[in-house]
Amino acid sequence: MEGEFAELPWLEKGWREECGVFGVYGPGLDVSRLTYYGLYALQHRGQESAGIAVSDGRQLRGYKGMGLVPEVFGEEKLRELQGNSAIGHVRYSTTGASTLVNAQPLVFHTSNGMVAVAHNGNLTNAAELRRSLGAGGSIFQSTTDSEVIINLMARHQGLPPAEALLACMPELRGAYSLVLLTERQLIGARDPYGVRPLCLGRLKEGWVLASESCALDTVGAEFVRDLEPGEVLIIDADGPRSLFGPKAEHPAHCIFEFVYFARPDSTLDGRTVNIVRREFGRRLALECSLEADLVVPVPDSGTAAATGYAEATGIPFVEGLIKNRYVGRTFIQPTQRLREVGVRLKLNPIRPLLEGKRVILIDDSIVRGTTGRRLVQMLRGVGVKEVYFLVASPPVLYPCYYGIDTSARGELIAAQYSLEKLKSYVGADALHYLSLEGMLAAVGQPPENFCTACFTGNYPIEIPPPGEEGKFSLESGAGEESDHGLDV
Repeated sequence: MEGEFAELPWLEKGWREECGVFGVYGPGLDVSRLTYYGLYALQHRGQESAGIAVSDGRQLRGYKGMGLVPEVFGEEKLRELQGNSAIGHVRYSTTGASTLVNAQPLVFHTSNGMVAVAHNGNLTNAAELRRSLGAGGSIFQSTTDSEVIINLMARHQGLPPAEALLACMPELRGAYSLVLLTERQLIGARDPYGVRPLCLGRLKEGWVLASESCALDTVGAEFVRDLEPGEVLIIDADGPRSLFGPKAEHPAHCIFEFVYFARPDSTLDGRTVNIVRREFGRRLALECSLEADLVVPVPDSGTAAATGYAEATGIPFVEGLIKNRYVGRTFIQPTQRLREVGVRLKLNPIRPLLEGKRVILIDDSIVRGTTGRRLVQMLRGVGVKEVYFLVASPPVLYPCYYGIDTSARGELIAAQYSLEKLKSYVGADALHYLSLEGMLAAVGQPPENFCTACFTGNYPIEIPPPGEEGKFSLESGAGEESDHGLDV
């Protein structure tokens, strides 16, 4: 079994999140610094690049760079970005390569003035639209599908930006939560299915848009509401007002936001993420009752579910794996031996608590399997007698085309092997997944309101044909920008 799995190169890849967007309208406020703090709160959604664009009422100016928010923006750069409104973005690449030219916000000059855009999501018809736009004379400066949206808007030159966006929404397929900035307006929009989150907050002196409510808390904004699917929200000197485009019969909010992506202190669709994840654990306890000595979470993503499982069963909850907070998710692991060291750098077991015990290990999901396997090996290495691996979501069987980096079914271990074979690969004494029904019941919302395509293969929005996933290669040399930042 060891050799059979060892030759699968996709097992070494990690699970990547999507992107985070933030916007603030507040004349008289330090909007660049507020955006910096907002992006810091959303750092978990993207760690490849960060950027901020500001407007002073006459023109837009932006700065972006590769790396984490505090690596890209120092005090001097924030002082230079003065204005009345701003948008920001943290990115993981889903469409387009991970280079500075693809970092956002993207800033454009149009016949109606300047506009900057930051996008969370993925267009499933990006390749088709890009070919059509290119044939019509459009020129692209990046390989992201976000730029496709701006070029579509440019076809409606006689309309204000918000109305131009509304006019092109019927042509866009896929997931998009957007924040756009013009000289005098901040604009937010969600696709007709509301796949990716976007919420509105109120400051005493202004308004805030953010991917998650935790960013509103960070900047001291009061949560007002989630934007509705198909909504285009305009914020300017007259306050917020909404336009509405096409809207699906049912929303298709991404269920994986609750499973993993969103911060546990965020509120999505009226539910606190941490409370939902605890309920995942309670549902696991109903579906899989085991005799064990300890419940141990995989920090941090499995902590809430493990807490719920322990509460439901009465089995003691123990933080038996300690996470090194100074090791990022982008840690480079170039060889097998260093990959093993990398796991120990991130997580280390406490032998006196675990030795000789029967342990229930709980994580949020298994995507490619390698982390779970190494964790089980690590626990056995400190003398754990039995390891029962419980997963607080169903098996991930299908790729996501809506803004998460799982581009092929062959990369997903549960799609390739039976439960028994998976248990053997991970090395656990038992392996159990939360059922789809249990997961949906835990969320406490109508099941038809969620996209569960990664578990079921039921895609609510048309997906691209094979080979047309909307990904484009940079032309030669385009990826050789300096990693220290780019003024626009």
